[in-house]
Amino acid sequence: MASINLSARDFEAFLALAQAQHFTRAAEQCHLSQSAFSQRIARIEKTAGLPLFERSTRHVSLTPEGEVFAEEVRRIQDDLHHAVAHLQELATRRIGKVAVAALPSAAAVWMPRVISRYRAVNPHIRIELFDALAESGLSLLRSGRVDMTITAGGDLREFDVTVLKMERFFLVCHPEHKLAERRSISLSQLQDEDMIHMARSSSVRQHIESAGLMVRAGALEVEHLATAAALVAQGLGVAIVPELTLFHFARAGLAMVAVRGKELRRPVLLARRKGKALSVAARAMAEDILLEARLPQDTLPGR
Repeated sequence: MASINLSARDFEAFLALAQAQHFTRAAEQCHLSQSAFSQRIARIEKTAGLPLFERSTRHVSLTPEGEVFAEEVRRIQDDLHHAVAHLQELATRRIGKVAVAALPSAAAVWMPRVISRYRAVNPHIRIELFDALAESGLSLLRSGRVDMTITAGGDLREFDVTVLKMERFFLVCHPEHKLAERRSISLSQLQDEDMIHMARSSSVRQHIESAGLMVRAGALEVEHLATAAALVAQGLGVAIVPELTLFHFARAGLAMVAVRGKELRRPVLLARRKGKALSVAARAMAEDILLEARLPQDTLPGR
């Protein structure tokens, strides 16, 4: 098949002649000399391989093949105009979709305010939020189901990551527990306490163990923070949890004591796929998440 080298201006000239049915008027409409305009029409017909216009001394009209071509050119122009309009709507965030996966704690603490602000400015952008543990969030990102994920663990080498927060850890205990009045505490002071631990697969557990707190045989282990809060409230033990999860324990009226030690910090990260540009709408969401992560939280002791 011969190569086709027709431009948008060629299409405009063709349609101008089809409508005006007169070379001089069509050339003036296209701001071309009659000679240049005639050469353009001749090039179009040469590319097509057959006449597209019937010429007489009085007027010019489309051949049957020219009529078919005119319909196709008008359809192409309509599709192009629609595509450009759609692109402009995406650029100005009048339409679009953003999907975010987030650790349950970040989904509960940060994302309600983020989504509220975002919707106020971008009411027509559809938002999807997946509250997912670290590995599940990364799987959603890897598969392209989400634009970004807020995570705190897992193998991140294949992603671009931004640190949102270096999260502190806190001891949570019954208000009448002997440690409840402490301003801070070290991990070594907790070795003899009855501990309630999160599951081994959780990033919370992994960070605590890497910081040196040994898990004794027979210690209670749970999957959900709400369960841990209920057990602590019953006086069945104490727990060490990261900063973003404290709202669970504040609601239960539990005491919260900061755990000393720089080694016990959990990086909360915003991850996205390497080499994959974010849409305009997704970039705006990422910026709002970064802003929220830098705001002070009202669940910390003393606030």
